[in-house]
Amino acid sequence: MVDNTDYGFATRSIHAGAEPDPTTGARSTPIHQSTAYVFKDADHAAALFGLEEAGFIYSRLTNPTVSVFQERVASLEGGVGATCTASGHSAQLLALFALMESGDEFVASNKLYGGSITQFGHSFKKFGWTVKFVDPIDPENFRKAVTSKTKAIFTESLANPGGVVCDIEKIADIAHEAGVPLIVDNTLPSPALCRPIEYGADIVVHSTTKFISGHGNAMGGAVVDSGKFDWTQNDKFKSLSENCGAYHGLNFSETFGAMAYTMYCHAIGLRDLGPTMSAMNAYLSLTGAETLPLRMKKHADNALEVAQWLSSHKQVEWVSYAGLQDSPFYELGQKYCPEGAGAVFTFGVKGGYEAGVKIVDRCQLFSHLANIGDTRSLIIHPASTTHRQLTEEQQISAGAGPDVVRLSIGIEDAKDIIADLDQALA
Repeated sequence: MVDNTDYGFATRSIHAGAEPDPTTGARSTPIHQSTAYVFKDADHAAALFGLEEAGFIYSRLTNPTVSVFQERVASLEGGVGATCTASGHSAQLLALFALMESGDEFVASNKLYGGSITQFGHSFKKFGWTVKFVDPIDPENFRKAVTSKTKAIFTESLANPGGVVCDIEKIADIAHEAGVPLIVDNTLPSPALCRPIEYGADIVVHSTTKFISGHGNAMGGAVVDSGKFDWTQNDKFKSLSENCGAYHGLNFSETFGAMAYTMYCHAIGLRDLGPTMSAMNAYLSLTGAETLPLRMKKHADNALEVAQWLSSHKQVEWVSYAGLQDSPFYELGQKYCPEGAGAVFTFGVKGGYEAGVKIVDRCQLFSHLANIGDTRSLIIHPASTTHRQLTEEQQISAGAGPDVVRLSIGIEDAKDIIADLDQALA
C-alpha cells in the first residue's frame, strides 16, 4: 500500500489505500456490494463493536471499497483519516455533528454555494445550531463574529460560484486563537490544486461528486481530518474529550489520539445519522481519482483560456476568475492554487437576468445542469436555479446576482468551448 510520505501526488492518486485483492489478486479495487460481514468468532465480534479492533461490521459504518476511497482522499489532502458520505451536504452535516450541541454557533463565509447557505441558515436551525455569515474577503470579519458559543469557522477555498479566494492561513490563525477548528470546503480546486491542511485548516470537506470523481456519475462527500487539532485544549468539544456513554465510557481523544475526530465521525456520525457512501459510488470515485491531477491541469488551462477570451467580449461586463491578472484575488490564487485557479467561474452578461437565461438556452456543447466538476463543460444561471431560494440581496452577496452566468469548464478542446459561447453570446 502506498504511504503518504513516500510517493508524489500523481502516484498516490492511483495507488493510495489500494492493493491487489488478497483473495483473487484483482488489481482494481472490487465493489464490495455487501451489507454485512461475517465475524471470525464471538471475541472478534465483541472487539469490533467495542472499537478495540479495526474491521468490517455493517456497511452503514464501514465497507471495504469505501475504506479504500477514504484512505485515498485522506492521502491526497494530507490528512490522517477521512469519512466518506453519500453527498457533499451530508459531509458538511457530519463535519459539524462531532463539534456542535444545541445552542452552539459557528461562523461561515457568506461566499458559499447557495445550497450551503440554505443548509446552514435554515435546516441547521432544527438542530439548534446558529450560523453567523461574514464576508471572507476581510479575514478580520471572522474574528469579530466569534463568541464563547462558537465551535468552528467554515469557508470555501475557492468560492462557488463567485471565484473568491479565501486567505486560509489568516483565517486558520483566527480560528486557532479562538480555540476552534477551521473547516474548509475544498471542492472547487480539489487537492490537485489546493491543499488547505498545509495552510492550517483542521478539517477539509468535499463534494466528491465534483472534481474528485470527475465524470458526473457518482454522488459522494468526504470529511478529511488533519489530525492536528487538540480537542482537549478547552471544554468546547466534549464529544471528543469526555467519556462517551454510547461506548461504555470510551474517551475518543484518549483512545484514538490524532484519529479521534475520524473515529467519532464513523462510530457515532455514520452509525446514528447514516449518510453512507455506496460501494458503487466509491468504486466510480476511486476510478475518477486516478486521473485527478491530469484532469485538473486541463480543466484549469481551459478555464484560463476561456476567461481571457470572455474578458474582451463586447457582450460581457466582467469576468470573475482568480487566474486573471486583473482579478482582486490573483495574488491569493497564486499562493493557494499556484497550478491553476480551478475550472469554475462566473461572468456578468450585458442585459441582466433575461440575457443570462437566453445564453444558457442557446449553448449547444455546454450542458445546462446543476452540477460542476464534470469532464464536460457545464453552464447555469444561478439566480434562476441554484441560488433561486435566496433573496436578490443574498444572491448578489454570494456572487450570484441576476446577470451572473456560471461556467464549469470541461476538458474538451478550448477552441470548441469558446466557439459555443461565441454563438450563444452573439
